Amino acid sequence: MFSMPPYSIIQSQVSQALAEDIGSGDITAALIPKNNKITAHLMCREKAVLCGTSWFDEVFRQLKALSDTATQVHWHVNDGENITEDQCICTLNGNAQAILTGERTAMNFLQTLSGTATITAEYVKHLEGSQVKLLDTRKTIPGLREAQKYAVRCGGGYNHRHGLFDGILIKENHIMAAGSISLAIQSARDNSPHTLKIEVEVETLEELQEALTARADILLLDNMSNKMLEQAVQLNQLSPYQAKLEVSGNVTYKRLNDLRHIGIDYISTGAITKHLTATDFSLRFEQ
Repeated sequence: MFSMPPYSIIQSQVSQALAEDIGSGDITAALIPKNNKITAHLMCREKAVLCGTSWFDEVFRQLKALSDTATQVHWHVNDGENITEDQCICTLNGNAQAILTGERTAMNFLQTLSGTATITAEYVKHLEGSQVKLLDTRKTIPGLREAQKYAVRCGGGYNHRHGLFDGILIKENHIMAAGSISLAIQSARDNSPHTLKIEVEVETLEELQEALTARADILLLDNMSNKMLEQAVQLNQLSPYQAKLEVSGNVTYKRLNDLRHIGIDYISTGAITKHLTATDFSLRFEQ
């Protein structure tokens, strides 16, 4: 079972999405008789990794509170499981108006989070057999960070920091503002809890050596060629204070096969949260 975001986050995200879609009321669903009951089946049109069932359920939970019309959702697949083309994912029973009003918002969450989980699983598959962990980034859809980070976990990936508040990552502009890598690391060490790891982005081997000397905990090797990465691994191994190594930038499927053997610890990519393709779902009503 994958750890879920706090319910309050799911509740808030769904509430905002419903308000955005319904506004002053669903004028098309209002044409349907209020007491009509229906059964509907949610189908997946392609292979994917399912994610987002709690958001889907919350849509109809909130609609029940608004209209006093309950919708029963019976899932046939769980988050994190593989689904196939034309597979029935869940069955809905309830008021036709409520299901018509909620279907698009519910599927928007499901298609986005399943898309995130699916592309993550594809990246992870290329790293099978190695010790390299795939990490996400802060390059998420605004307002959906916790949801997408959950989807990354469902796809077999791992979460980097959740925001600016829970991890130190000293990047190029931080270094410019501080004056140097050494000064930036020293400032982080002087002004942060000792439990926080200090990560530094480096683009050259000279910067890497400076960060190692200043005893950074993690080095983010940004946009380095494979040859440079091999040299970076060697320099790290020779250092009396070794850091964990994370690779980012130009991370493609083809390159993953090379990166898995170089000797790094992590690969981080924004592609799994911003270059995703929404999974194709369709809701069919029974006659």
